[in-house]
Formats: sequence, structure tokens, C-alpha cells
Amino acid sequence: MIKLIRGGVYYTEGRLLKENVAFMVESKKQKAVKGTMAYSILSAHNKGDNENLKIKFDALTSHDITYVGIIQTAKASGLKEFPIPYTLTNCHNSLCAVGGTINEDDHVFGLSAAKHYGGNFVPPHLAVIHQYMREMQAKCGAMILGSDSHTRYGALGTMAVGEGGPELVKQLLGQTYDVKRPEVIAVYLKGKPKKGVGPHDVAIALVAATFKKGFVKNKILEFIGPGIKNLSMDFRCGIDVMTTETTCLSSIWETDEITRDFFIKHGREGDFKPLHPADPAYYDGAVVIDLSRIEPMIALPFHPSNAYTISQFIENCDDILADVEKTGAKLLKGGVFSLRDKIKDGKIYVNQGVIAGCAGGSYENIAAAAEILRGKSCGFDEFSLSVYPQSQPVFKCLADNGYVSELMASGAIVKTAFCGPCFGAGDTPANNGLSIRHTTRNFENREGSKPAEGQLAAVALMDARSIAATAANGGILTPATQAEYNTKIKKYYFDKTIYDNRVYRGEGKPDPEAKLIYGPNIADWPEQIAMTGDILMKVVSVLSDPVTTTDELIPSGETSSYRSNPLRLANFALSRKDPDYVPRAKAVKAAEEERRAGGSLPEEVIEELKAAGINLNSDTLFGSVVVARKPGDGSAREQAASCQRVLGGVANIAVEYATKRYRSNLINWGMLPLLCRNFDFAVGDYVYIPNIKSLIEEDCTAIPAKHLSGGKVKNIMLDMDRLTAEEKKIILDGCLINYNKNKSEG
Repeated sequence: MIKLIRGGVYYTEGRLLKENVAFMVESKKQKAVKGTMAYSILSAHNKGDNENLKIKFDALTSHDITYVGIIQTAKASGLKEFPIPYTLTNCHNSLCAVGGTINEDDHVFGLSAAKHYGGNFVPPHLAVIHQYMREMQAKCGAMILGSDSHTRYGALGTMAVGEGGPELVKQLLGQTYDVKRPEVIAVYLKGKPKKGVGPHDVAIALVAATFKKGFVKNKILEFIGPGIKNLSMDFRCGIDVMTTETTCLSSIWETDEITRDFFIKHGREGDFKPLHPADPAYYDGAVVIDLSRIEPMIALPFHPSNAYTISQFIENCDDILADVEKTGAKLLKGGVFSLRDKIKDGKIYVNQGVIAGCAGGSYENIAAAAEILRGKSCGFDEFSLSVYPQSQPVFKCLADNGYVSELMASGAIVKTAFCGPCFGAGDTPANNGLSIRHTTRNFENREGSKPAEGQLAAVALMDARSIAATAANGGILTPATQAEYNTKIKKYYFDKTIYDNRVYRGEGKPDPEAKLIYGPNIADWPEQIAMTGDILMKVVSVLSDPVTTTDELIPSGETSSYRSNPLRLANFALSRKDPDYVPRAKAVKAAEEERRAGGSLPEEVIEELKAAGINLNSDTLFGSVVVARKPGDGSAREQAASCQRVLGGVANIAVEYATKRYRSNLINWGMLPLLCRNFDFAVGDYVYIPNIKSLIEEDCTAIPAKHLSGGKVKNIMLDMDRLTAEEKKIILDGCLINYNKNKSEG
């Protein structure tokens, strides 16, 4: 189905050639390197040199979990007005069901901020963030930055990046997104998908082929080839949004008449332009996907890369589910997690189906599901099906064309645009339940369960077509290739009046007289201390899993209601992974505050330092550190880092960082993104780094340190990838807010 090509390749005359076969002279190679669509778009937005990019984006977007913190941070840094279009959407905390008034208070704040600073505000239930941006903001050749990891509009010719909130703050303050020029990987599509295969099948296969190998990590995926013309725009967008799960930086696709038709339907033909690579174009590697060979796929718990064809899974379900149960038991710390009880007479019975969000809730996905369910029933047993169209315009067209009534007649429940099923704020299954979902992620407890309290459910990712086929079969897992249905669906039309009548469009029209409206839960960021000459760090958590997701660092779901209150949110940090982390971190922070107030460190710390022959001076910072093998996979949420900082964290130590965006979040919150060669730390250990301020100023990447453990002292060498001049200053100042304050005062 999918082939990976390592090493350089040329795309010429519609074919891929390996570099060692192409025999291109060096001068032709240098020209071909500049021939990718990605190179052209990045260069057009770059304010730096050719290799160290300083990007200014054309537009920004955030949802109601992230925009309050971003605006509060930018306000504290001197924001006067939004300098570029900034769209605030409300699709995560839109239910307003947890924590009293606080979710709606955030929405009121968002609207007031759009009026005050000059932005756009999309009310709750109107659209999920990425569908609104596709419909109203994406433009061929443009770049958009969003505070959500699935910010991907490459299929519409827009290079989009999902990052933590501080990167949006920088753009709001006229600063740049700094990154080394990323490598570009060609994704060559050929063939045509067979009946019953949808975009999630292709996406899951792509994630499975690339994620574990790190093949495209922090690179740009450039979709090319003859297979593109065989895909509708909804199909392309459905693949594109899932490229986030490969850990790539961004994506871009060739555009064609199908792309143009999308812009025409949305009244924005002027935002279309043809995008194609030059001939030849040079890529740093390639992924070849034969669409005709893709089968209906399933990504089993607890990652989108844990993938099989549905037929493979059914044939080997007992062995495969046994492995999933073992992983679940570890998450429950030895508790019982059962999935094999879903197997009856060789069939797999599913408890729940969900089609939702930026990946699943498209017009074509839902219309295809309705056709599969036409005249059939979801059944009256435990299985249930929920469908969330990704915007009100999509919902209206589905209703007008009869698909909503068809779904309702089958027993499916049709709901409004909402991202909750993607992050644990809606449709949480029963304990030991198995839910199949056309959503973006299926990490552990991301569906809303709480392993620390003995609850765990499981989510498997599937395409909407196979979910509908399963529903039509009474909840028995069924690939859509076995379903008989009409693949011809009625044409989609876009009704813009829905947005004209409800969306506040204030971009470029700030009103300083419009007051910001604060609810009682909206709090300012606490003040952070600047980096000192030396640092002493106590290890307060060691995460030995191969990968640690941002969901594990700061849980999603019910905690989302507290994203506007840094101190309250910090109490949830690592709560599902290491419940003792918060009290340990708070103890370190309290000890440092006591010392700075004229007291002394706890006796145990003093004794440990004495035994190591270390004398702290007044210019030493005492803080906590989290050690993990590979932290930061998944969401862009900055709170995975900021919560640690609020609790007195000064660094992470990792073998590697899963994503650029998590490393950036650490830096923007004033924490050192340290790397270790040997993973031999334990909770309660200390790490002392003398002269850290000088090492940062001198651009050192090798960091000499002392590791104190159980009375023994070991000299170690930590590493740190090179920091940009701005990143160094942010860390030295203590965080991005301090950096901007100092810059303004200077």
C-alpha cells in the first residue's frame, strides 16, 4: 500500500527518481531544491536568511481552550491590536457543562477581545475551528498559524502550522516564527480508492507507515502525483488533517480545478491559484501511496499508528486485543482492562460509534454514512452512533439533501459542531467500552475515562464509511467494502448567510473603547523568575514510557474548563500519569520561595549538597525538573509546559523531544529543553548546573552538570540543541512575557 523512499529523490516528468539514479549536476540540484511548493511558500513568508527562517504568517486561529491564555499573555506583553486576521472559534468548551459559568465566561471574554483588538469571533456550535478556517480563511500560497495541533489546510494550498500559544503571541507582537528550513518529503499519490475506502483509511495507513520510524518528524509533507485528481476536496482535507499524527511540521498539496471549484462554491475564487512543483523538484525523501491498494483500516488503542486492516484485525482479534489489554492494564497500574469479551463467535461487537470533528464531520463522510445506513437500523442494543457535522453550513446542506433525516431514521443521533469526542469532553464510553471513531486521536484516556480512578475505555479510529457499515450490522465490526450502498451523493452547496448572520467579523477594526470582560475564573499569569547564574533542580517525576503525550502531561477533557486559570489548571498536571508530581513540585517551589524570602533550603537538600561538596550562592535558582524519554507527542497545548513552569519547573530532561512545538513551549515558558545521553534518573535526585547563564549566553550545546543520587555524585554531560538568539533571551528573562516586558521597557 505504502512505500517509503529514504534519501534524496527528484520529481520530474511526473515520476520520482532516486538521487543516485537521476545523475543531476550540483547546480541543477540546487535549483531543484528550490522547486518545491513548500520552498516557495516558506521563502515568500521568510524575514530571515535562507536556512534560518523567520516566518510571518498571514492569519492566526485559536479555539476556546487556548485563546484566553494567548490574549492574556499578549496583553501582558503590550498588545494594542491584532496586526493580522485572528479568528477565535468556540468548539471545545462549547457545551458550557463543567465548572459553573466559566466556559461561557471565556466565550464572553473572546467576543470582547475580538471587538477590542479587532478580530473575528465564531460563536459556539457554529463550526469546528478547522472547518471554519477552510471555508472562510484558507488561501492558496498563504500561511496560517493555529494554537491547535491539527491546524492543517494544505489540501487548499495553505501551509498551516499548529503550535503552542506563545508562538501566536509572538505573531501578535510583530515577532517571527523561527525554525531551521525543514526538509520536504514528497507524498506521491497514484491510483484511485476503491468503493468503501475513505480518507481516514488512507490517513491511518500513512500514520502507521511513518510515525514509529520518525520518517517525517518536523518535516513538510508535499502531496503530488496523478492520484490527487481522483480525490474530492473533502477526501483530501480528511487525509491532510491527519498528517499531524505523523509528527510532520506542515503539509501542502498541488491544487487543481477541484480546488478552484471549492473556492468558487465558497465565494472566494480570488483566493485560488495553481500550485505545482517545478520540473525537476528535489525532495529529501518520499512516501508513495497506491490509493487503489488501500483497504479499510482500524487504528487500535492507544495511538493512531497502532494500525491494521480491518480484515487483518478480525482474523487475529484475540491476539491483537490481548496486547491492547496488557497496555491498558499498565495504564490502570495492574487493574483489569478487558476487550476480548467483545469477541463472540469470531465477531467483534463494538459499543459505540462517533463521526465528528475536523476529520470526520465533513459533508461527504456523513452523506456516505447516510447512504450506507439508508433503510437500515443501528439496533436497539448497547451500540449507539453519534454524528457531528463540522459546521452549520455542512449541517444545513446535509439536512436539505435529506441525509440528516436518513441518519435519524436509522437511529443515529445528529448533533452540532463540536470537538469534544476528540479530546474527552463528550460521548465518553462505559468502562472497558470499545468506541470506533472517525476523529483524530485515540490516546489513552483521551476519550474521557480516568485510569487513576479505575476507569478505562478504548477508542479505535476508523473511517466514517466503515463505522456506518458497523452500525448497519448492529454494532458488529464491518469494513465498508462489504456494504452495498450508493456512492453517488448529492452535490454540496455552501450557504454563507449562516456566518453572515452570526459571526462577528472585526478584523482590522479594533475598538479601544470596547472593554475586555472578565469572568471570575480568568486569571493573569503568575510572575516568573529570570534565569540565574546556577541552577539546582530536583527530579520530581520520571516518565519511562517510550513516548509521553501532552494529554499525559496535562489531561484534556474536564480540565479544559480551567485553561483560563493557570494556578487551578496546574493542579491537574500529570494527574493521570504521576499523581504525586504536583505535591512534589509544589514542595520544591515552596522551598525556593522560603529561601528567597531570607530562609534556608530544607535540611535534606542542604545535607545532599554538603555530601556532594556543593556550596550554593545567592545567584542559584532552585526548581523542579521532569525527566522523560520522549515527551510532547500530540497536542500543541502550551499548558503541558506552562503548568510545570507555574509549579516551579525550570527544565525538562529528555532523550529526545517528540515534536518541535513541545520544545518551543518549554522555551517560551523559560524552561531549559535539556537532553540526556543516559536515562538513569530517579525521583528525588538532584541535578546541579553551575554557570548555566554563561553557558546559554556563550551558545554552548554541551552542558556539564552534577547528578546527585542517594549520596553519590556523578559528573554528567547534558546536551541542548542550539538556541536562536531570541530563544536564549526568552530563557534568560524567565519566559516570553518577561522577554517582551523587558524589550518594551528597553
